[in-house]
Amino acid sequence: MHSIEDVRGYATSLRAIVRALGVNSGDMEKGVIRFEANISLRPAGSQELGTRVEIKNLNSFRAMERAILFEIHRQTKLLDAGAAVEQETLGWDEPNQQTYSQRSKEEAHDYRYFPEPDLPPLVVEEDWVRRIRETLPELPRARVMRFCQVYGLTPVEATLLVNDGEAADYFETTAAHLKDVPARVVFAWLTGEIFAWMNQNSVPLVQVRVPPTRLAELINAIQSGTINQNTGKSVLAQMLQSGQPADEIIQSQGLVQVSDADLIASLVRQVLAEHPAELESYRAGKLTLANWFFGQVMRVAGGKANPAVLREELERQLNQTHF
Repeated sequence: MHSIEDVRGYATSLRAIVRALGVNSGDMEKGVIRFEANISLRPAGSQELGTRVEIKNLNSFRAMERAILFEIHRQTKLLDAGAAVEQETLGWDEPNQQTYSQRSKEEAHDYRYFPEPDLPPLVVEEDWVRRIRETLPELPRARVMRFCQVYGLTPVEATLLVNDGEAADYFETTAAHLKDVPARVVFAWLTGEIFAWMNQNSVPLVQVRVPPTRLAELINAIQSGTINQNTGKSVLAQMLQSGQPADEIIQSQGLVQVSDADLIASLVRQVLAEHPAELESYRAGKLTLANWFFGQVMRVAGGKANPAVLREELERQLNQTHF
């Protein structure tokens, strides 16, 4: 590998694979997986690598990247000054953001590679490999490609989900229960509202009290016009806290969206009548006040007005010749 991008791509892909296979949790902070980077430089155009150093026990992708970049910079300075790079094992000092020497390895044979006498030879038969291959789950790279093709996600969005298998499963299950709603909407709710709540409360996805089917019910309620987007965010916050389904919260708190055109028209008239100075300013050219009026009407409506109906009616009344 010849760039930090290559290294990160390899490391994140490897962790995603072992997590998808269920053979490792991939929790680097707990030490269940670590990376050890071997780094050596060479002059531009040369095929011969210089002296190698090894950075041991890197326990986060961030530490891995910073350690490698630091070591590339350190070795470059040495070589530019005409000094030699010593073959050694290094550690990474996170507080000081620098590598430090653990032990030197003057010769490659100091690694003392030799066959393990207590392990017999392993015969890998083609039939055995075939049987294992047939039992493998969908691997991350293939799943990313499918998420892009089937759900219209970008590669970056798909990778964000797939690198966390639980998030990818949650996304797919939710998407399967939508009614005429693009799957991208699920991505927005999951990586926005739900991930933010998880981070604030230090709760993993498996412990979130809103299962995929209930998130789908909430999104469907917004799509059907039962509630609007802002009310939906409030309902989801309560769902995350209480575990109640969306319809119970909506009905018990009277949150059903107001779409009655006559009622919304009367609310708009009320707000415009209460703010004649702002109305005059708007009609004199201060058009940004339209958003302010929208907020005022929405406040009077308790946040339940249908935004599309409200905007249309507000625009009509703001721009009529006589009020």
